[in-house]
Amino acid sequence: MSALHPPPKREGDISDTFASLSKNTPPPLPDRFRQLKLDLTKHNPRALTASWNRLLAALRRENELISRSGPSIIPSVTFTPNLASDLGSLRHEIRKRGVAVIRNVIPADEARSYKFEIEEYVRQNPSTRGFPASNPQVWELYWSAAQVRARAHPNLLETQRALMGSLWTASPDAPVSLGTPLSYADRLRIRQPGDAQFALGPHMDGGSVERWETLGYGRGGVYDSVFKGEWEESYDPFDASGRVDAVTDLYGGLGACSMFRMFQGWLSMSRVKPGEGTLQVYPLVKEGLVYTLLRPFFRAKSKEKKDGYLEEENWEFTGGERMESQLQGAAPGCAQEMNEELHPHLELAKTMVNVPEVGPGDYVVWHCDTIHAVDKTHNGRSDSSVLYIPVCPTTEASAQYVARQRDAFIQGTPGPDFPGGKGESQHVGRPTAEYIKQHCSDLGAQTVGLERLIALKDDTPGGKEAVELANKALGF
Repeated sequence: MSALHPPPKREGDISDTFASLSKNTPPPLPDRFRQLKLDLTKHNPRALTASWNRLLAALRRENELISRSGPSIIPSVTFTPNLASDLGSLRHEIRKRGVAVIRNVIPADEARSYKFEIEEYVRQNPSTRGFPASNPQVWELYWSAAQVRARAHPNLLETQRALMGSLWTASPDAPVSLGTPLSYADRLRIRQPGDAQFALGPHMDGGSVERWETLGYGRGGVYDSVFKGEWEESYDPFDASGRVDAVTDLYGGLGACSMFRMFQGWLSMSRVKPGEGTLQVYPLVKEGLVYTLLRPFFRAKSKEKKDGYLEEENWEFTGGERMESQLQGAAPGCAQEMNEELHPHLELAKTMVNVPEVGPGDYVVWHCDTIHAVDKTHNGRSDSSVLYIPVCPTTEASAQYVARQRDAFIQGTPGPDFPGGKGESQHVGRPTAEYIKQHCSDLGAQTVGLERLIALKDDTPGGKEAVELANKALGF
């Protein structure tokens, strides 16, 4: 199989993406990762150490603010025709926190009805898989009619355009269109009160070891300035230019995203308060990512967990012969996971905060490098239900994925990134391409590769080039 057409993946579920959910302990990383770490740091250990010390001081200040603020630290805005302008007014805060709530994107009754449709779809198709298998909370569903319509809803697509154009930047010649969204078919969650099995801890998606690898994020130089010790001024998490070439899935992980997701996101189908089986985030996207990248190069002089353990003086650079292959929490084919033991300076016990209360039709988005989790236990009285719908700009590589995803939709099998098998190919009530053309707008049909993409007139030269390349990849 070619890189554009990798072999189908085996059957599985969401737990296969996370070592903590699957209870599988990954083997130690091979020695080539030790050499990779040496190569990344051989020219600038002093600058890296100085930047690490500045980072720890920043984390100490910011963690205290996060802990005091709780969910109120997360910016919220209401969907209106002026959404792009309203997002612009909150631009600094959203870019700092890496997360936002956009309220009333889809009318509440319509969003709630999606859940009832999906429950009926599952009832008609009892072979539907999910996690945990005995009492599914996350369903291996991608192509229900409700999911298809929600992804293509005009308000949602307008919101995605506003998020990309207001918060992200790219050089004019970078082949990425911030005004032309593409659709990424993901799963859904219907989490029931009392559930404690879908206890997904702090993590980042979009790969793990790829963030350090030359053939991963290194292809676009995404984090070069971080490894040079210049994270404050030179690293911009919202610059899309280098991410166009980055490879986020080198190992074919089950559920490892190979498209460029600027934001991950979900559309709520229920009313959920903090603690009721909802999302938690570490609302400091830049510093959280930089700490994750630099952590493997430093270790504590004294491992005693007492006063002074987190202080800069207790941590030292481990280069040369002392370098190890470990990349804390990273394993090939899995998401990047964090915990208090491996990432102590994040102080996750007090800094992972819930998103504010949301209602049906609210859209929650978080930057692709944001550390996030879900409540360990759903302590509410009603379901916590969402459709996972990320925000994806148009690039040539993403369009190549959408072409494969379009084939999967027609066949009723899971999207190419996800666990394989027959999926919904034999499901009753599964929508067809004709259904999309009848029930969705022209833009909605474009995002899934059923119609030719139309570039915005004021798009950049690179954006127009990206749309042209995407149309070729989609066969238009």
